[in-house]
Amino acid sequence: MTIQLGQVAPDFEQNSTHGPIRFHEWLGSSWGLLFSHPKNFTPVCTTELGEVAKLRPEWDKRNVKPIGLSVDPVEAHHKWEKDIEETQGARLVFPMIADPDGRVAALYDMIHPDCDPAVTVRSVFVIDPAKKVRLILIYPPSTGRNFAEILRAIDSLQLTDARSIATPVNWTPGEPVVISPKLSDDEATRQFPQGYRTLKPYLRIVDLQAGRP
Repeated sequence: MTIQLGQVAPDFEQNSTHGPIRFHEWLGSSWGLLFSHPKNFTPVCTTELGEVAKLRPEWDKRNVKPIGLSVDPVEAHHKWEKDIEETQGARLVFPMIADPDGRVAALYDMIHPDCDPAVTVRSVFVIDPAKKVRLILIYPPSTGRNFAEILRAIDSLQLTDARSIATPVNWTPGEPVVISPKLSDDEATRQFPQGYRTLKPYLRIVDLQAGRP
């Protein structure tokens, strides 16, 4: 199954380190971060899981629930959690899905046979409160993920959902944004009374922070 942006994330029920999880029910009204790991007790994955645990305040601030997945059984996950806490200095408080039959990995197309048919690649799915897939990232097993970029992308998604804007290249929170081409100049002036710069009719830049105390 190929997952595409905008489609509803496949629901599933699977065992995890927090007990059985029905995915959509577990997400509730939160955003979700579903990310897979090639296998347990691997070095890059250990560092990634530690980083996600350390970023708990950032996930909470954005109403994001992280959840990991590996094709190993839940007993192995619990043993691995101890290694992660010991080596990374952070305790996992989010669930890790046990997927020994590969059912969830197949649902989300996490196994790429040309890479290695026995392991999942490093897939990332950002899912919004409507259960729609909003971002997909796929890393090879040898390359650790950049969770600062994932947070930046979530910030962009949440901001642009709330306003008629888009975020330009290399944008970070607080920097100017792009006004949607769907807005007329009159509507743009109404929505952004602080003013904006027109570089081209289709390229209008606005500083959302302008005019704030």
